[in-house]
Amino acid sequence: MTTEPTPDERFPAPRTGKQRANGEGTIYKRQDGRYEGACYVLIADGTIRRRRVYARTRKEVVEKLAALQRQSRDGIPMPTRSWKVGEYLAYWLEHVVRPNSKPKTHQGYEVVVRVHIVPVLGTRRLTALQAADVRRLLAHVQNRCRCCAEEIDARRPEKRRRCCAVGRCCASFPSIRTLQQVHAVLRNALQNAVREELIMRNVAQLVRVPSPKYRVNRGISAEQAHELIEASQDDRLHALYVLTLYLGMRRAELLGLRWSDVDLDTGHLEIVQTLQRVDGELRFVPAKTDASERTLPLVGRCLDVLRKHRAGQSWEASEAGDAWQDHGLVFPSRIGTPMEPDNLRRSWYPLRARVGAHRVRFHDLRHTCVTLLLDLGVPPHIVREIAGHSDIGVTMKIYAHASLTEKRAALQKLDGRIG
Repeated sequence: MTTEPTPDERFPAPRTGKQRANGEGTIYKRQDGRYEGACYVLIADGTIRRRRVYARTRKEVVEKLAALQRQSRDGIPMPTRSWKVGEYLAYWLEHVVRPNSKPKTHQGYEVVVRVHIVPVLGTRRLTALQAADVRRLLAHVQNRCRCCAEEIDARRPEKRRRCCAVGRCCASFPSIRTLQQVHAVLRNALQNAVREELIMRNVAQLVRVPSPKYRVNRGISAEQAHELIEASQDDRLHALYVLTLYLGMRRAELLGLRWSDVDLDTGHLEIVQTLQRVDGELRFVPAKTDASERTLPLVGRCLDVLRKHRAGQSWEASEAGDAWQDHGLVFPSRIGTPMEPDNLRRSWYPLRARVGAHRVRFHDLRHTCVTLLLDLGVPPHIVREIAGHSDIGVTMKIYAHASLTEKRAALQKLDGRIG
């Protein structure tokens, strides 16, 4: 004898709002009062795995699970490993930055990571990083004395210590440029983590930092440039100053220039390498950018001074005898070895004083070349190729500042037209 089903069995009650369909995930309240949820999502290695989320309310867990499942449906995988920020940055520096960047770039990034980022965010989970954490990092950097952060005072001789090493902060706070560098390094690192599918998004891109205002020295006047060339006639680096003013070469390019890169017969030179101090030692590294690798013609005075300089270097080598170490450099030390870049000041400081340019840096001679070429009406794209700028915007925005004399001449022309 069969029993007919009851109305409740034939027409089951609909699911309530608290029940979830198969695959929608599981939510329950933990003993500590928080809510925990779990669902199956796509993982970066191509598999489907169960992932858990936590929140203080059930609603937050539901939203988190929905976001995970939505990303999974869109083909955005979850990372396979949960890194701490410090662990990931060490991996990024060693396996991404070092093989693909110049040594000086790696050194600069390593300092920013070690001094600024890791002390604040090093123990934070990479996947849990938020825009608020980035803002907290930048606020910490902005309000922390640079001397204390980098232990500058502690590295000074004991008699010269005057701030944090002796308990008196000198309040040497970072510039906007430093904030921009810290933000840029973290942003680049997180962007690589996005590419490697370790995180879903780059939260550093959500944070804006103020742009630094560059005050570029136009260098020296044409009259001072002429005086400098005359004043340096008896200096062993006379040819170096001529090439800087005529060709706008960087200091590292000049000190890395080899005679094999110079052709005095056809009258040109090639810039292919630079000399820099990296990790405490002098190294020859490739030119700063692809645009920095360039061929420049040698005309007039440039050819003459280089021929005289080569003859003078041969005499210098014979005088040094066995102490001479030939590295084939155009501007070496007095014994033929690569010249310490900072030692150039011993020659430059007395010369700039003689022409009344006491506060002008050696790098400002490069600015002088660019400014004078633009003043002569040379097209900006030609100036860019001579100076080796990566973008013509650098040539125009940073260097092309009109002088008061030029502004007055322009307005006088307008006055003549409509006055």
